[in-house]
Amino acid sequence: MKTNYLLSNKYKLLGWVLLILGLIAGILMYSLGFEDQLLTTKVFSIYSDPLIGEAGFFKVIENGIADELTAIAIIIGGLLVGFTKEKIEDEFIYKLRTESLVWAIIFNYVVLLFTILFVYDMTFFNVMIFNMFTPLLFFIIRFNFLKLKSVSHEE
Repeated sequence: MKTNYLLSNKYKLLGWVLLILGLIAGILMYSLGFEDQLLTTKVFSIYSDPLIGEAGFFKVIENGIADELTAIAIIIGGLLVGFTKEKIEDEFIYKLRTESLVWAIIFNYVVLLFTILFVYDMTFFNVMIFNMFTPLLFFIIRFNFLKLKSVSHEE
C-alpha cells in the first residue's frame, strides 16, 4: 500500500510524548488558570489588540507563551501520532485510518452543532478553543481503538 502522505514510523514515539505532555500541560493550565504569566517573553505579533495600550499591526509585544507552546505540542504530537506509518501498513490499516478520519470529522461537527445550539458566552469560547484539537484527538482515539479491537478479535 503506497501512502505518500504518511511519515516514517520512527516519529510515532516522539508524537506520543509531545501529545501527552501537551495535553497534561493544557489540562493543568485550563484547570488552574495560570497561563498568562507563565513564560513571558517578547514575541512578534501580526496584529495586537491589547486591553490597555495601542492596537496595531506587526508589533513586538510581551506575551505569556505557555499556551502557545502547549497548543503547538498538542498539534505536532497529534499529527505525528495520527499520520505516521504503522509497523505493518496494509490495506486493512488504510481502511481503518480512512474510516476513523471520516468518523472523527462527522462526530466533531455533531458536537460543534450541539454546542452552537446549547452553549453560550465564554463557555462557548472555551469550547471553540478545545474544538481546535478535537478532530485530531477523535481520529487518534478512534483509529487506535479500532486497531486494538481488531488485534483482540484476531487472537
